[in-house]
Amino acid sequence: MAGASTGPSGKRKDLPGKDVVGRLSDLSEDAIHRFSGAPGADRLLGALNVTRERLDELQRRLRGVDELEKRVAVLERKVDKLSKAGAATAPRRAAKTKPKPTTKSVS
Repeated sequence: MAGASTGPSGKRKDLPGKDVVGRLSDLSEDAIHRFSGAPGADRLLGALNVTRERLDELQRRLRGVDELEKRVAVLERKVDKLSKAGAATAPRRAAKTKPKPTTKSVS
């Protein structure tokens, strides 16, 4: 039967009362203990831990980006409102007057 674990005698042992997550947890612990005895396992486990830490840091940064995007959206709406209000009440500029020509006096 797939997924059934066997005891030291080779007979199938059922884990009554345990849910799927509990069984997976037990199986993963067993696998880690067997794996830790393999050559080079410590380097691999170290690399996996570093990867986990880097992923955690990346998740923290992404949560910060989400908050910043929300703040930027609010600010953009405010700028839109202000620019529309400013365009409606902007004073008209007076037409430029041409400068008076200067006359040179000849002596």
